[in-house]
Amino acid sequence: MSPKSSIAPVRWTPPPVPPTREPRAIEVQTVALPGHGPEDTLIDEDGSVLTGLLDGRILRVSADGTTIKVLADTGGRPLGLEWLPDGKVLVCDAHRGLLTLDQDGRIATLLGEIDGRPMKFCNNADVLPDGTIYFTDSSTRFGVEEWMADLLEHSSTGSLYRLTPDGEVTRLATNRSFPNGVALSGDQKTLFFVETASYGLFKLDLTAAGAEPELVAMIPGLPDNISRGSDGLIWVAVGSPRNALLDLLLPKQPVLRKLVWALPEAFKPKAADIIEIQAYDDEGNLVHDLRGKNANFRMPTGVRERDGKVWLGSIGTAHLATFPTPAR
Repeated sequence: MSPKSSIAPVRWTPPPVPPTREPRAIEVQTVALPGHGPEDTLIDEDGSVLTGLLDGRILRVSADGTTIKVLADTGGRPLGLEWLPDGKVLVCDAHRGLLTLDQDGRIATLLGEIDGRPMKFCNNADVLPDGTIYFTDSSTRFGVEEWMADLLEHSSTGSLYRLTPDGEVTRLATNRSFPNGVALSGDQKTLFFVETASYGLFKLDLTAAGAEPELVAMIPGLPDNISRGSDGLIWVAVGSPRNALLDLLLPKQPVLRKLVWALPEAFKPKAADIIEIQAYDDEGNLVHDLRGKNANFRMPTGVRERDGKVWLGSIGTAHLATFPTPAR
């Protein structure tokens, strides 16, 4: 086991906690998986669900949850999943970068490094019909196994990128605070993304050269993956509500966060044992604010809506969760 990385905390003052909410209650059903940490979900035309596990396997789960098939093993840690125009699956592998998975189960590397630097934390993506890929590399300091170190340090070393079909890589935004989920607007002129460490949903105008990200909404917690649903909304997985201890420590003496990072795992801040999901329209209006509990599921990190059904993934469980798309 490799030694724990050291952290160099940066002071940051968190934004005010959003006003008290009254989320709509949801009841979820769960599907047990033969492995841990299904971080994201991707839905096929037949309703089956693809997800990637901690051990590197990518699974296909039938729509009714009764049949599970191993499609491939990336040899890394698959996170975000997306469809490519040619029918292949784009895999954001935290260890290996952008990969492709074809229908025969073959894995190929699409992009493993940027400017000669291997990606440290390739996380989530969305894809245009012409094959242009927008994706995040969440940190140059810490890998996926030490994601909490990045939250505690708050050094904001993540970036948002574009990869064109001819292989050109462009950095669209840098020095971001754990950039994570990515989703295109309905007209594909705007890119939405979240920053886990700043609790923000942002948008970037893709039609204006050199545009800077703009804050759209404050998420009432730590946002993870996001995706555009078949209902036209931007769905946001809220991994956990904001942690009061973390908010308290972020603006104070950095040594305090060093002490927290040095604690045994049992004493570090934990994600709350609840399920929180939100959905926004392209104008940034909150459409769905949902909360639920299930003994088998917590810490949602992936969300996908399609054809009246929502599927959730989680790095904190060995289950997928699902519920019907709520009425507006």
